[in-house]
Amino acid sequence: MESTIKTNKMESLFITEKIKDLLPKIKSFVENELYPLETTDNLLHNFSFVEPILKEKRALVKQAGLWGLHLPIEDGGLGLTLCEFGQISEVLASSPFGHYVFNTQAPDIGNTELMHKYAPKHLKDQYLKPLMDGEIRSCFSMTEPEFAGSNPTRMGTTAVKDGDDYIINGHKWFTSSADGAAFAVVMAVTNPDAAPHKRASQIIVPLDTPGYKFIRNIPIMGHTGDSWASHAEVIYENVRVPQGNLIGMEGSGFLLAQERLGPGRIHHCMRFIGIAERSFDLMCRYAVAREMEEGVVLGEKQFIQGFIAESRAEIDAARLLVLRTAKNIDEKGAAAVRDEISMIKFFTANMMLRVIDRAIQTHGALGMTNDILLSYWYAHERAARIYDGADEVHKTALARGILKGYGLDTRKK
Repeated sequence: MESTIKTNKMESLFITEKIKDLLPKIKSFVENELYPLETTDNLLHNFSFVEPILKEKRALVKQAGLWGLHLPIEDGGLGLTLCEFGQISEVLASSPFGHYVFNTQAPDIGNTELMHKYAPKHLKDQYLKPLMDGEIRSCFSMTEPEFAGSNPTRMGTTAVKDGDDYIINGHKWFTSSADGAAFAVVMAVTNPDAAPHKRASQIIVPLDTPGYKFIRNIPIMGHTGDSWASHAEVIYENVRVPQGNLIGMEGSGFLLAQERLGPGRIHHCMRFIGIAERSFDLMCRYAVAREMEEGVVLGEKQFIQGFIAESRAEIDAARLLVLRTAKNIDEKGAAAVRDEISMIKFFTANMMLRVIDRAIQTHGALGMTNDILLSYWYAHERAARIYDGADEVHKTALARGILKGYGLDTRKK
C-alpha cells in the first residue's frame, strides 16, 4: 500500500537522520500489521477478540527495536526530540491501533513524561517502569462533572492528610482509559487556603484501593469505546493512599498539568494530522475508483476536486504549524510558545474534522456506515475541539497574547 504520508521541501527541514531511518520502518509496520485489523467488529464491538492480537503486535514492535520511541535513552528509548516524535506520532495515528501497539497512547504517554521528570524513585520503580514496559496502563483523573473542565483551578476533590496518608474524596468523569488501568494520577485539592493555582496536587492512586468506585464508561456519540480508549466516571470515597504517592511538590498540581499539556498538545495535533492524512487517502482512492456513470468517476467532478484541493492545502499547513511549534518547544520550552500551542490546537482539530467530513461526503452513504473508518473517527474525534482546552478558550488565549503586544491587557477587565 502506498504511504499516506507525504513530505515536501519545507517539511524536510524538520527531518533528522533518526527520523529518516525510523519513519519508513514504522510506516511499513503500521500499514502491513495494523491496517488489516481495522474492521468494525474489532474497533467497536469485539475488543476482547482483538486485544490478544494487539499484544502479539506489541511483541513484534519490541522485537523490531521500535519500543519506547518516546522514552529517553537512559530508559531504553531513543531520546527523540518532541519534533522528531511528533512526526512518528502522525504515522502511528493513521491507524486507530497505532499508538496503543507502540505504547504511546494517551494518557499513558503524558503520565510517563510527567512521572519521569517529577516522581520520586520509589514511584518510578513501582509504577513508571511497568508502565514504560507496557505491562500496565494508567489514567489521568482531573475533570469533574460539577465544575467547568476548562478551569482546572476549580475542583471539589480533596486530599486531606491523616497521619502519613492522604484521604481522597471526590467525583471525577472523563477519566480517560480508567477501564483496565492499574493506577490513576489524581488531581485533588491539598491546600484549600492557597492561591487558586497552588491548591491542587497530583497523587497516584492504585485502582484496587478500597473506596475507589468505577461507575461507568461514558458513551461518546453512542459508543463506550475500548478499555484503552474509554472515558470513565469514577468516585473516590475515603480512598487512603500514602503521602509518598505525591508527584512533585504539594500544591504544584496545576503547574504540572500545564507542563504536561504543552507537549501533549503536540502529540494530539500530530495525531489529528495522521487521521486527516489517512482520511484524505481514503477519499482520493474512492474518488478515482467510484464510477458515477459509465466512464466517469467521482474524481472528475469539480466538487470532489475542491474537497481534495482544500484538504491537501489544510493538512500541509497544519503540519508545518505543528512541527514549527514542536521545534520551538524543544528549543525554548512550552511556556515561551504558549500562543503557538493554542493556535495549533484549535486550527488542527478543526482541519481534521473538515477533512473527515469531506471524505464522508465523498463516500456518500457508505461514509456514514461502520464499513470504513471514517464514521468511527468522526464520532470519536469531534471531542478534539473540547478536550485539552475548548476551541473558545484557546482562541481567547491567543487573541489576548496578540493584543498584549499592541498594549491592550484584556485581563484587567
